[in-house]
Amino acid sequence: MNDDHPFSCRLKLGDRWISCSDPPFIIAEMSGNHNQSLERALNIVDEAAKTGADAIKLQTYTADSMTLDLQEKEFLISNPESLWSGRSLYDLYQEAATPWAWHEPIFNRCRELGLLCFSTPFDETAVDFLEDLQVPAYKIASFENVDLPLIEKVAATGKLLIMSTGMASISELDEAVRCAREAGCRELVLLKCTSSYPASPEESNLLTIPHLQQLFDCPVGLSDHTRGIGAAIAAVALGAVMVEKHFTLSREDGGVDAAFSLEPEEMRLMVSEMKRAWKSLGRVSYGPTEKEQKSLVFRRSLYITQDMEKGDIFTPHNVRVIRPGMGLPPKFYQQLLGKKINQQVKRGTPLSWDLLG
Repeated sequence: MNDDHPFSCRLKLGDRWISCSDPPFIIAEMSGNHNQSLERALNIVDEAAKTGADAIKLQTYTADSMTLDLQEKEFLISNPESLWSGRSLYDLYQEAATPWAWHEPIFNRCRELGLLCFSTPFDETAVDFLEDLQVPAYKIASFENVDLPLIEKVAATGKLLIMSTGMASISELDEAVRCAREAGCRELVLLKCTSSYPASPEESNLLTIPHLQQLFDCPVGLSDHTRGIGAAIAAVALGAVMVEKHFTLSREDGGVDAAFSLEPEEMRLMVSEMKRAWKSLGRVSYGPTEKEQKSLVFRRSLYITQDMEKGDIFTPHNVRVIRPGMGLPPKFYQQLLGKKINQQVKRGTPLSWDLLG
């Protein structure tokens, strides 16, 4: 999948670097959790900032730009396992849409609080609208990763492009990535995604993350629809540089995405534990670390365990492998048995070569 024009593998979004050598970039996805209240939307921004998240992400569409106002056949959600079973697509998108008039106040609140804010456009008019707001990046949703005209439109802006990979085959992803590149995109992050709501851990297949990195030579993250924070932390261990997670004030308040969204305290914990997981990765390392040097003394070694006179023979009764580690290494135990000591010593003396006769 690689060609002669690889993407950059260390990107900058706002004042944050994005790469495996930098802390994971964490996106709080508002989606429809505003429940059609601008006040609630702004409160979501306030709470996201307190959790330590790096960015808020919106979705920019109208019900009419997404589908047709029909209450029949394929325009109804018929999957009985879906959170939205029985609803029409049009009604669902009407409820979940973030009014375009709200974008600017939400963006402004994010700036005040030091959060980045960007969005997922779902058609070309949304891209034009977001360009007027000077967004720093764009997200392509999983369901749109086959919409090559939209990808081309977004890529042509030259801004960082984040693309979810849900449902896409390798060939479809290759088409999408090539389309983005040919349209001018040089900064791309792919997000491993499972497009079910909520997604199960068994369907998450996080081992795809390093594979995507190898295939497309670009940073890879996770768009996580599972409940809880376990998948997000595991993703960091596999090299994810970015995690997007739906965020709400309270699941009890309901809303189209509430069931698989994190509440503030959960997001705060996820941010903390993801950064802890990232720090723990370190590098390939053997031997004692700097702080472990002080612990070497507590290794086992050979000690004299009875008072001995000059000429006495080392036996299992007067030599043992014990802590601390000031004596000879235990590997010399058998070699020393039967040898004579060359001086008088007291019990508790570490055994050394200069004690041999």
